[in-house]
Amino acid sequence: MKRVIVEYAKLTTDILDMLIEKYPDGYDYSDVISFKNAKGETVKAVEVKTEETIYLVKISDRLENAMEEYAEDEEFFEDNDDFDVNDIEDEN
Repeated sequence: MKRVIVEYAKLTTDILDMLIEKYPDGYDYSDVISFKNAKGETVKAVEVKTEETIYLVKISDRLENAMEEYAEDEEFFEDNDDFDVNDIEDEN
């Protein structure tokens, strides 16, 4: 299964939909995964899966705010050009 690390700046509406579905009331400490990236830095993320891919979404204040805004108004990201699924960092 493919593993992909996603930062706030690379979020797509599909990934946000999965996050909201899996964590409708937000995530808590038991949902957080910690791991070392290729640079040896500790990264904290929450996980969502499709049949083909595991997405590890890095935790940040901006992520929490984005989840809240998107849950309330799905058009929040509709016209946002910052999100490009082709720019997602692939960690195999």
